Amino acid sequence: MIFRFKGIDELGKKVSDKIEANSLTEVKAKLKAKKIIYQTITEDSPSLFENLDFSRKYNIPPKELSSLSRELSMYIRSGITIVSALKIVQTHYEKNKKMKLFLTTVSTHLDEGKNFYTALDTQTVVNLPAFFKESIKVSESGGILDEVLLELSRFLKEQDRIAKEIKGAFAYPSFMIIISLLMISFMLAFVVPQITGIFESMDQELPKATQFVIAMGDFFNNYFTTLLGTISIIVAIFIFFMKTNHSFAYMIHKLLLKLPLFGDIIQKSELARFSYIASLLTRSGVTFVQTVNLSANILNNLVLKELFSSSAKQVVEGKLLSNALNESKIKIDHAFIQSIALGEETSQVENVLSNVSELYFEENRDKISLLLTLLEPALMLFVGSSIGFIVAAMLLPIFSMSIQ
Repeated sequence: MIFRFKGIDELGKKVSDKIEANSLTEVKAKLKAKKIIYQTITEDSPSLFENLDFSRKYNIPPKELSSLSRELSMYIRSGITIVSALKIVQTHYEKNKKMKLFLTTVSTHLDEGKNFYTALDTQTVVNLPAFFKESIKVSESGGILDEVLLELSRFLKEQDRIAKEIKGAFAYPSFMIIISLLMISFMLAFVVPQITGIFESMDQELPKATQFVIAMGDFFNNYFTTLLGTISIIVAIFIFFMKTNHSFAYMIHKLLLKLPLFGDIIQKSELARFSYIASLLTRSGVTFVQTVNLSANILNNLVLKELFSSSAKQVVEGKLLSNALNESKIKIDHAFIQSIALGEETSQVENVLSNVSELYFEENRDKISLLLTLLEPALMLFVGSSIGFIVAAMLLPIFSMSIQ
């Protein structure tokens, strides 16, 4: 639970903040340990929007978690303890109440004698990726916390950069598609019906193209709101089933992997993410089976996630990961399996995974760039052709009249 308190600190200054605890008694004990004389303590009530969020946990953006990891790594390398480092970092998040509460909570757990991993795992303010916490757990016991924090920072920053690149790359095509659909819908729903009145007084048969456009215009004019509502409902139902029905989501993810070009991009993107984090976890000292399980959990595609999870079970039984992947009914890039087999044979899995991730990231970057290069003129052609067809269909009867 989160409690809000007001009081006076050891320097005589008034303080007002939030603190995480399981009970009022625990809050008082924590405030006493911080040498704060409390005046009021109340349980923090969630706002209307927080009530809609059942978990009430803050999802830290990858960029923010990357920045936090880098800062902590830098301070630890300078010889500052993790407790002092967290207190310094807290001052950088005065405007972000969730992050400040998160750091304060972790600091409190550390003051109570818990290690960094336990403090992160115990707090309930934010959601942290499982691979992040496991990396901290292993690195803390191995005395390489600063190195792993820096590696985690690089990984999270790279993931954020790739996500932004993809969003930025598809921004213009998405804009063009939306604008073109809106323009065509507007012309069919409002412009075409206005011109149709002219043709009603003409005692002649209209060209097939004109009849088609008029029919489309009548359909949009009569059923535009119904069509829009139907599309919205279908999208809402699709999103609902994707979030709640595992079988439906699995089927969609399987279909996505079979799409020409896009399926290959999705698969290699997921394999690249798996390889990068698996390389990081292996370097941190995490056991290989646990590495495969944790790396599988960061994958978005359910098909590939379950493939690696089931393969990890076979690794526990003594089978090589490459053999487990190769014997699976779900087929992935053969070059990836060969690379894993080579790493297992030479005991260089960490280096092989690192190289594979870089290779796949680079391949996907080139493919997406090529796709967008071809997509932009195709969209321009689609927009021009659609609007040109509508205009031509409306002018054909007029031209016929002038010829006669």
